[in-house]
Amino acid sequence: QVLLVYSGGGVVQPGGSLRRYCVVSGSRFSTITMAWYRQAPGKRREWVATITSSSTSTNYADSVKGRFTISRDNAKNMVYLQMNSLKPEDTAVYYCNNQYGTYSWGQGTQVTVSS
Repeated sequence: QVLLVYSGGGVVQPGGSLRRYCVVSGSRFSTITMAWYRQAPGKRREWVATITSSSTSTNYADSVKGRFTISRDNAKNMVYLQMNSLKPEDTAVYYCNNQYGTYSWGQGTQVTVSS
């Protein structure tokens, strides 16, 4: 099975920045379109960003467009999410997965934006 290992959580003030990562094991990572998702308390999981296998294309949810940047390092089997200009509504558990969300999600990484 595919194993997802996450960086630790983070707490930042509104307007701050945070960079999180996910390490993916057990897949043909370099051929797979990867994505970040998030789930806020009491809400369902939502898609945040997608990056194609060779980083040729990226896509973002409207809620994060212009503030978040997804990237990847295929040599390290890693996916990154750079989060800038953070807002309280960005508070959620963040998960990485493939574009279909078929991997086991793992524990995710908690991002808390609060003053």
